[in-house]
Amino acid sequence: MRLRGFSHALGRIPIDLLHARRLFLAAGGHLAGACSRGRTRRKRRPGNGRGVAAGLSSRREFRTQYIRRRSQLLRENAKAGHPPALRRQYLRLRGQLLGQRYGPLSEPGSARAYSNSIVRSSRTTLDRMEDFEDDPRALGARGHRRSVSRGSYQLQAQMNRAVYEDRPPGSVVPTSAAEASRAMAGDTSLSENYAFAGMYHVFDQHVDEAVPRVRFANDDRHRLACCSLDGSISLCQLVPAPPTVLRVLRGHTRGVSDFAWSLSNDILVSTSLDATMRIWASEDGRCIREIPDPDGAELLCCTFQPVNNNLTVVGNAKHNVHVMNISTGKKVKGGSSKLTGRVLALSFDAPGRLLWAGDDRGSVFSFLFDMATGKLTKAKRLVVHEGSPVTSISARSWVSREARDPSLLINACLNKLLLYRVVDNEGTLQLKRSFPIEQSSHPVRSIFCPLMSFRQGACVVTGSEDMCVHFFDVERAAKAAVNKLQGHSAPVLDVSFNCDESLLASSDASGMVIVWRREQK
Repeated sequence: MRLRGFSHALGRIPIDLLHARRLFLAAGGHLAGACSRGRTRRKRRPGNGRGVAAGLSSRREFRTQYIRRRSQLLRENAKAGHPPALRRQYLRLRGQLLGQRYGPLSEPGSARAYSNSIVRSSRTTLDRMEDFEDDPRALGARGHRRSVSRGSYQLQAQMNRAVYEDRPPGSVVPTSAAEASRAMAGDTSLSENYAFAGMYHVFDQHVDEAVPRVRFANDDRHRLACCSLDGSISLCQLVPAPPTVLRVLRGHTRGVSDFAWSLSNDILVSTSLDATMRIWASEDGRCIREIPDPDGAELLCCTFQPVNNNLTVVGNAKHNVHVMNISTGKKVKGGSSKLTGRVLALSFDAPGRLLWAGDDRGSVFSFLFDMATGKLTKAKRLVVHEGSPVTSISARSWVSREARDPSLLINACLNKLLLYRVVDNEGTLQLKRSFPIEQSSHPVRSIFCPLMSFRQGACVVTGSEDMCVHFFDVERAAKAAVNKLQGHSAPVLDVSFNCDESLLASSDASGMVIVWRREQK
């Protein structure tokens, strides 16, 4: 019958919607019969197209009735709710099948190529966000637009584990495409792999003022940027030799607290103690736009939405988190929330549906982020330690083949680096372990190593107030320290690896940036 095309399309919908299809088919048979009987009464006259036109009209009418009836049944089914056990079973089976077929979920760095391809298509929609923010039909029960699928962190951990259950012990890499990453990482132990040959270069253009942030460009080996409390941002190029400062971005009237690269590295966004954020073109260094903080407060941190780079999240000294549309320069309606203290750290998960924010009172909040509108819904709160500022948050979908749970790396002024497990899709955190460092007052940051998912063990890197860069193996039960780099003369505030881990950059409170070269095996 003419249901073939629709049946083919329905074959792609989730299992929990097939019940609606069966209900329709039970009623649709009579509808199809009525349409068929209507067509049999019409006689086609030779030499004209009335019979053909009547058939096409009937098809269109049937299609309209079919869609209306299907929509009605889907709405009724949605109101009735889905059996939780059946839904969980379906998600588990789907996750296992997808994991076995395509490998585990990608890390943010490896997903950037895909993200870049869809950012352009999303920008037009995001520029028109105000057009549908007030549409009540777009809102869920709690006033929050739900994504098609937020994904489950419990399911994600199961997927990461399921990929390897049937693999031989020597199979380290989930797909052939990951062989390149494994080759870059080196088939060695963590201690051998993170041995450094010494300093590659030292940048001292910001001496006498702290450099709170240093970052390599996305998927780039030799382009680096750092911001300073002297109010400027430096863009540096490491190759060809000698390394040089390409340009210095000036415009902020007070210290620059944070900055971030866009996915395509064509723009940077920076936040400053002068209560403004600025959008910069990395190609020529010009300031595209200056956006004042909605509260007129010092801006302390920022991050791009991983997929929709038209949105940037900022945190300020008046305890507020704001989602800003950098194309319009306006705050997104519903994209603000208040924390218990000054917002010092922000981090998204890889898909961009969960946001974590840390404040100077020792709390970490998780938010559900609406992918369509940029609205925030507060989900969970964790008190790391009352009164201890949370200065850094880094999220990772999975750490290694031994540690397959989604994880969060947190610096707080506790003389410890903390590793948390993300246990559900609302961002609930569970402490996994901690590592000793010196941090009691400075805004020290840490990172996950970009290639650690493809080798035995897993490594994290952090700054410290003892003027050293520390490497830790998160899976080693005893003696987790892997390496320590010495060379700074002030507390190390931030660290950043390039995309293939051949170079590591670190910045300190005296304004010095050191680029370290890893030993080649």
